[in-house]
Amino acid sequence: MADAEGTEGQPKKKSAMMMTIIGLAVLTLLGGGGGWVVGGMIAPSVKSAQQAEQPAAAAEPAKAGETGLQKISTEANNVVQLEPITSNLAYPSENWVRLEVALLFSGPPDVKLAEDIHQDIMAYIRTVSLQQIEGPRGFEYLRDDIQERVDLRAQGRVSKVMFRTFVIE
Repeated sequence: MADAEGTEGQPKKKSAMMMTIIGLAVLTLLGGGGGWVVGGMIAPSVKSAQQAEQPAAAAEPAKAGETGLQKISTEANNVVQLEPITSNLAYPSENWVRLEVALLFSGPPDVKLAEDIHQDIMAYIRTVSLQQIEGPRGFEYLRDDIQERVDLRAQGRVSKVMFRTFVIE
């Protein structure tokens, strides 16, 4: 009787194991097929994006002489991008600030004036504490202070100060 139960239990155990393996294989095939379908749906948009990038890449060798953004743009737009300003703050002195600024001149750009403004902004940043420039209101005050300093230095020749980056570490 014990032998009869053992022989009957073996086929049931094998059939349960076989059903698990078959179920796993079916689920694997369904997952692979679903991934293939979704990949086929996404791949055309990736190919079109790559095709859109190719004309842009072909235009880059034509601008091989230019590296990054020009410091002085054409006289048509009168924009001068200043060198990045990296300095520590007055308090706490272990905090650093990196600031990139561009100046919009109302007339033809003046490189000497732009360099003087760059040095003036750097000197001002060294006197600012972290508490003064915290939050959106602090950034507004900083922007207004720098605009005021530029207005005093440029005597109306610079119409706008544009912040490109502002990072505090």
